[in-house]
Amino acid sequence: MYLGLDIGRQYVKMVTAEKTKDGYKVIDAGSRLVPDANTAFDPEKIDRSHWVMAVRELFKQQGFNPKKAKSLITGIGGSSASIKQITTMEMPSDELESAMTFEARKHIPMDGTDAVIDYQILGSNKQEVDKIDVGLVACTKGVLTAHMDLLKECGLKAGVVDVNPIAMSNAFSFVKDIPEDGLVVMLDIGAVSSGLVVYGKGQQFFTRDLPIGGHHFVKELSDKKDIGYIEAQDLLFKEGLAAMVSKGSGEPSVDGAVGIAERTVYDNLVEDMRRSLRFYAKQTGQSFFLKIFLTGGGASTPGLSAFVNEKLNIDCAVFNPFENIEGKDSISVSNSSQFTTALGLGIRGGMINE
Repeated sequence: MYLGLDIGRQYVKMVTAEKTKDGYKVIDAGSRLVPDANTAFDPEKIDRSHWVMAVRELFKQQGFNPKKAKSLITGIGGSSASIKQITTMEMPSDELESAMTFEARKHIPMDGTDAVIDYQILGSNKQEVDKIDVGLVACTKGVLTAHMDLLKECGLKAGVVDVNPIAMSNAFSFVKDIPEDGLVVMLDIGAVSSGLVVYGKGQQFFTRDLPIGGHHFVKELSDKKDIGYIEAQDLLFKEGLAAMVSKGSGEPSVDGAVGIAERTVYDNLVEDMRRSLRFYAKQTGQSFFLKIFLTGGGASTPGLSAFVNEKLNIDCAVFNPFENIEGKDSISVSNSSQFTTALGLGIRGGMINE
């Protein structure tokens, strides 16, 4: 049994999965709030002790003993790591490692500690002979050490450390068939930021961290309505984007999306997405975006997928990671899309042990 543990800013999520003849079976899934349930979420006040408590409480809540897991797979957030697809000359492995270390230094924000890198050769480059495509993942030693220390304090033995955007795309690839042509866009809406991933068969893998998340949705509603954070959170959960509309200032439009007179945090998020997709198209020459899938804690905000669809004119839907997976009927979760990364982490354990 593999344990995928996604330690987020506002929630910790776990998924346990077993490898089967045909793929994987989900054994259990659960989440736990990191801050106290009755206090406003303040990302600046969350520290290691909160995460340690939340992880321990999550295991207790699920009646799970982590020692029973064959492997623990955790992830580092996209904002703390760099994931790049690089085209380079074919070369011996020791030279390639040196080249990747050099590339990593160009792409990741250094914190005064050494870079920790991993890479995988994806295959020959389609356009240029004698060149290969390499997937490069890097973070700093400081980030990795802090992550390992957190796991140790939780009483866990560190296993595989993945990066969340790759875990998310692994979950998607497992649940859905990747189209032969075109590109899939995923937006993982976390508490304080959102991870955008673009990829397709034989296409360049791209990820970018956008500085808007569910916390900003709640905060803007709280300020606009002059209500408390918890009240705004409850209102957003029930009404979604419609809660932002004052009577007479806007009406729900196509497919329930909301027309809002003044610019909102949702407009800013969509504009960040638009800029990122334009950048991808300019860099790769590919702009056949088939569909946007929303995932993460803020994905199921009522009206959000219709709003994104209307603004970007790309089909948009909330992604359910348990959609086609064995064992889904035995788990009970209120927000399935919140578990995409945790599922992807759990599946990674099986990939390594194949």
